[in-house]
Amino acid sequence: MFNRTGGLEYNLQSRNNQFTGKALVFKSLSPGQKENTDNWVYAGHLQYFSRHWLTAMQIERVGRDFNAEVGYVPRVNFARLGPQAAYLFFPKSKHILSHGPKMISSIFFDTQFNRTDDETTASYTFNFRKLSILTFSATKNYVKLLRPFDPTNSGLETLATGTQHQWYTAGIDYTSRPQKMLTLTATARYGGYYDGGTKITVGGDLGYRFQPYVNFLLGTTYNVIKLPLPWGRQPFWLISPRLDVTMTNKLFFTTYLQYNQQLNNVNINSRLQWRFKPASDIFIVYTDNYLPENWSVKSRAIVLKFTYWLTL
Repeated sequence: MFNRTGGLEYNLQSRNNQFTGKALVFKSLSPGQKENTDNWVYAGHLQYFSRHWLTAMQIERVGRDFNAEVGYVPRVNFARLGPQAAYLFFPKSKHILSHGPKMISSIFFDTQFNRTDDETTASYTFNFRKLSILTFSATKNYVKLLRPFDPTNSGLETLATGTQHQWYTAGIDYTSRPQKMLTLTATARYGGYYDGGTKITVGGDLGYRFQPYVNFLLGTTYNVIKLPLPWGRQPFWLISPRLDVTMTNKLFFTTYLQYNQQLNNVNINSRLQWRFKPASDIFIVYTDNYLPENWSVKSRAIVLKFTYWLTL
């Protein structure tokens, strides 16, 4: 068995850098594919950026039979539109550098352009002169299920294929000054969920830098999902500490641990990176997955990855 993927990419950048964009087309080839196989990918992105305005549009189409064995393709058989627009005001203020609204949307269709799901967010952001950021947002979600779906991943019951669900969510996000040794990112969400339910999410990242070698980050998220029976009230935690160590300007070590109560899983991922020349690296990656009750091993792997920048 073998698999090949080939394609072309085109990058656009205007002289004043206000217009940027990208277009690509790819095709996958695998043994046994029929002549009418839908194994193409088309995508394009165009963005306009000025002092006050940001507007962009992204389009994608991934065929039903596209298969990139060496790449990560989380979804096939879809088309997507991704418009966005934002505007910035620059007030005469001692504390606020800029503020303004933003609208961003992600609309999915099947390959016959029947809408299957979308997410649209309207937000208003305040950028402070000391580089902290505060954002208020409201989001509308729509999903038409393409397969049975368990909204809590609990194994109790599934929602039927073809059922349609729509809900709204309000949120607030804060990011502290990045130049500080101690940094904080906080987020809160409250709104609807599948099948007339509700969902509350509270989380954040607390980080500390031990200059110049060590960076520690502790991420936590707490979710409470309320749905009709048989699911009922389903709370769960996601806790994810991370340690980054810069030993030299060429040698780096990262360890990431995650406890996911919803998936009943503990994951450990450690990576050693040696940059032996610019844009060329050797990675050694170790991954473990455990059951949190008794720390029995689900899966374990060690991977060696080599990248080399070749200039012709």
